[in-house]
Amino acid sequence: MEDNFIINIGRQLGSGGRQIGQLLSKRLDIAFYDKELIALASKQSGLTKEVFEKADEKKRFTLSGRLLGLKTSVLDDGFSDNCLWDEMLFQIQSDVIRDLAREKSCIFVGRCADYILRDHPRTLNVFISAEQADRIKRVTDYYEVTEKKALELIGKTDKKRAGYYNYYSNKQWGAAESYHLCVNSSVSGIEATAGFIEDFLERKLRLP
Repeated sequence: MEDNFIINIGRQLGSGGRQIGQLLSKRLDIAFYDKELIALASKQSGLTKEVFEKADEKKRFTLSGRLLGLKTSVLDDGFSDNCLWDEMLFQIQSDVIRDLAREKSCIFVGRCADYILRDHPRTLNVFISAEQADRIKRVTDYYEVTEKKALELIGKTDKKRAGYYNYYSNKQWGAAESYHLCVNSSVSGIEATAGFIEDFLERKLRLP
């Protein structure tokens, strides 16, 4: 644990965050986890992967909902039960993330990993953004959709990610004060951005 270090990546859809994480994984020779966490959480809990995938796709996590207290008795029983279920699934994924961080150095993409590992002594929390034109192009290429559809998907996905992050953490998704480093991948490109993050990591954690 003492020598382990963690990179937590938050990202806008189409910013290249996953690709940058994978490049860093190869450069640093450490494990990479994104949707792979779903399979691990499923294995650890005995629940099916579909259960976690459905929870991962939900869009009802909002800051206003948190302020209203989603788990209080003022809500109808069905909705309260759903919230308790979501909390349980989040806790399972959190336990998986903590276990992995204890075992080895690794990179986590999304899933509030920076908040979950807030007490870990050697972390780098990064948020990756990009210019809208670059984001649209990546989304149209990856999902094979029109530019209009890509723009809609970007808006919906970013809203979902922000809601999820804001609900479970005490921080604001995408806000500079929530991270150690915020970087626009459009400035230098994917590979150079990965190199910049690697250099920042070495300086922050004083790696050899």
